[in-house]
Amino acid sequence: MFTDLRLVATPDGWESGRRVCEALPMEIGVLGGTGPQGRGIATRLAGLGHRVTVGSRELERSATVVAELRERWGERVADMHSGDNTDAARADVVVLATVWHAAVATAAAHADQLAGKTVVVIANGLSREGRAFRPTPPAEGSIAEAVQSAVPAARVVAAFHLVPAAALGDLDRVLDADVPVVADDDDARSEILDLVDAIGGLRGLDAGPLWNARGIEAFAAVLLTLNLRHRGEGSLRVVGIGPRRTPDRADASGSAV
Repeated sequence: MFTDLRLVATPDGWESGRRVCEALPMEIGVLGGTGPQGRGIATRLAGLGHRVTVGSRELERSATVVAELRERWGERVADMHSGDNTDAARADVVVLATVWHAAVATAAAHADQLAGKTVVVIANGLSREGRAFRPTPPAEGSIAEAVQSAVPAARVVAAFHLVPAAALGDLDRVLDADVPVVADDDDARSEILDLVDAIGGLRGLDAGPLWNARGIEAFAAVLLTLNLRHRGEGSLRVVGIGPRRTPDRADASGSAV
């Protein structure tokens, strides 16, 4: 989170202005942090100076991955640490980065530790059929909603679905993407939007309640199919929208924005 955020009045309402202070380091745990998505998000967040615990079902596997990442990136990921998934679940903010079909079971296994915490779900329920990907949502509608049902006391946020793992994990690569962020808890959504905005080249988009994770996860099938057929690593960029507005803040006329 940020220690201060300056708001600027405009004819269209209140806009976020220049950050007055740098982002404070956060304690972030990554469950299933040894897979492609986990390694990518853990590397990028550690590169920002956050204290990141790379979780795994096997402590030895986590230690091997962290050693590999430290060898590659050196002091840029100095505050990355190894641990099992229980260690990672102790963090203030937890990223659920397992393969999609293990996400709900992993969250449920750590439900007590995740209660009251912001839990970021980045999984897409997809299956590959030839040269295309197909959405395979659970009964709840999305992986994120299924996790929320399994851990009702957690503040589940869905984010980072459409950013390639390889791009996140390459600290020398300049990112250029928008990241839709959805959650039913406004504070948790704002917390992760700020976290996204702190990553150079990414822009967090407030995409509303958790049910919109259904559209984001389904669109991932389209994006991955495009990348497969066009041999690329495309991501999402939305045009024609203004800056993010702060919830429950009144504009100059006194009406809510």
